[in-house]
Amino acid sequence: MKEYIKNQIKKSYETKQAIYENDALLDVIERVARACVELYRGSNKTILAGNGGSAADAQHIAAELVGRYGFDRPSIPSLALTTDTSNLTAIGNDYGYDKVFSRQLEGMGQKGDIFIGISTSGNSLNIINAFKSAKEKGITTVALVGRDGGEMAKLADMAIIVPSNSTPRIQESHILIGHILCDIIEKEIFAQGVGE
Repeated sequence: MKEYIKNQIKKSYETKQAIYENDALLDVIERVARACVELYRGSNKTILAGNGGSAADAQHIAAELVGRYGFDRPSIPSLALTTDTSNLTAIGNDYGYDKVFSRQLEGMGQKGDIFIGISTSGNSLNIINAFKSAKEKGITTVALVGRDGGEMAKLADMAIIVPSNSTPRIQESHILIGHILCDIIEKEIFAQGVGE
């Protein structure tokens, strides 16, 4: 069993190594980080959503921004659309589950916000619909996805595609990327920055 455990760790490491060695992908992560920093120098917010484990990632990232990531500083506005069960169940019941995020964006999203949709497949219909609503409102869209990026990567303004077909490896990398974004945002806004 120990070898099996080691093999799982190795697979996770190999996925992260593939990200580490992919300059084009690192450039996209940097572009997203810079866009978020610019947004927070104004009066806008990040909005995140996903399903299942990706919902947990959306909430995790939003909490790091609103609370703190690495050090004490003023709160940063970030909203996970996965946390309000009354909204989720009312919209799901009245409009269908494929509208649970787009309907919330219609009411709470503002021009200049950034919406980060998280999905391992890149084909979550409720995120795709949210991207369409975001575009109508002038909200920048980011797809945090895996595999080939799916439909979300085609619709998004920026797509961070983890080079893996394994859902667990993609999710592990998503939270790493989320932590990197939180770290850069926090340091650029409230500390001395992270350098070039």
